[in-house]
Amino acid sequence: MKLSRRTFSVIAAQAAACLGAGRAWAESVNMPLHELGLGIVIHSYGIRAGQPGAEGFSDPLVFLEYCRQLGAAGVQTSLGKLDALAAEKMSAATEAKMYVEGIVSLPEDEGDVARFTEVLRTSAACGAQVVRTVMLSGRRYETFADLASFQAFARESFQRLEWAKPAVEQTGVRLAVENHKDWRTDELLDILRRIDCPLIGVCVDTGNSVALLEEPHEVVDAYAPVAFTSHFKDMVLQEYADGFLLSEVPLGQGFLDLKRIVQSLRAKQPEIRLNLEMITRDPLRVPCLTEKYWATFDKLPASDLAATMRRVREHASNEALPTIAGKSIDERLRFEDGNVRASLQFADSSLK
Repeated sequence: MKLSRRTFSVIAAQAAACLGAGRAWAESVNMPLHELGLGIVIHSYGIRAGQPGAEGFSDPLVFLEYCRQLGAAGVQTSLGKLDALAAEKMSAATEAKMYVEGIVSLPEDEGDVARFTEVLRTSAACGAQVVRTVMLSGRRYETFADLASFQAFARESFQRLEWAKPAVEQTGVRLAVENHKDWRTDELLDILRRIDCPLIGVCVDTGNSVALLEEPHEVVDAYAPVAFTSHFKDMVLQEYADGFLLSEVPLGQGFLDLKRIVQSLRAKQPEIRLNLEMITRDPLRVPCLTEKYWATFDKLPASDLAATMRRVREHASNEALPTIAGKSIDERLRFEDGNVRASLQFADSSLK
């Protein structure tokens, strides 16, 4: 696309204004300017990451370079067990004005602690100060059929965190547990209280807890004091027969108050990284009006359901929610990339 001189001048002026605002904030928190920008989580490119060979992002160096070209401040991705040369190249990215955060799965058992420890060491060698993890890869209301099953999962999850704790303390790499449609806020905060480790905190996902009938801005406020990193996203809602639909959209196109979220996080954690997680997929169904949804909640008040459904109706999208169903792989890849680029543009123009 060719730009006229006048359009180019307007864009340049806007960019300068954004840069000035960012520099002022950077000086106020004594933080490098590049670390204030928006990073990208590998899940924002879940479709492309699944492509074979050079077309995908299985190599974290390839993903890092692509995000650098987009103008991202950093990445959060799985670093695995990179060899020394690859780890050195990742570490050099921090010197090239980008940050790196890792992703790791908790130990499955005591025999898996060595693998977990090695991933933390690799992450540290790559320059990562934080790694993100989850306790449940799926969704609570889909995975468990009854309360007893969920309670067994809760006990197992805490044991896995206990196995992880010595490696976290040994390496000094902070472990951030995501609120991943598994724990309500009081439950996850209680887990952190019981594990009692200052190096274990939260990866705050700004949209996930909506699916557990929590008010998203209150969730951010509650997690902010123990937040190490974030999955920064915007969401849209729409009612359906069994509850509501929940879908990620480019920043600025949903109902979340993104400025309030940024302010809340940085008021408690001035150096927290904001990592875009713009997952391009079909809308998620949250069947909160079905009996199965409630099977794992023994003390969930009905008032939370009422407040959530009011929120859904107040912010309901009047348009069909975005979907990838029926799109070819090439169309999905373009759609995914466009969503990320639109989010980066909004972050520059509206969030400074």
